[in-house]
Amino acid sequence: MNEKTRKVKCNFCGSEQYEERRIEYLYSYKGKYLLVPNTPVEVCVNCGMIYYDAAVLKEIERRFFAIQENTEKPDRYIRMPSATYA
Repeated sequence: MNEKTRKVKCNFCGSEQYEERRIEYLYSYKGKYLLVPNTPVEVCVNCGMIYYDAAVLKEIERRFFAIQENTEKPDRYIRMPSATYA
């Protein structure tokens, strides 16, 4: 991974070091979900705090609602098991 210096400090630990990574992001709204693989994030090297770009989150939200309104199709559907914590 490519380590860089953040222009702002980590809100949690104050570090200025982060790595760019790709993760699976799970968007949820009113009991419906969208799993977004390969989502770009910045991760604090010191504490692991994850930072998301606002434009990325807005695009995920836009796609979620477009899929719910049937104006866009998802790449695929997956089954997600559900279990209550007891």
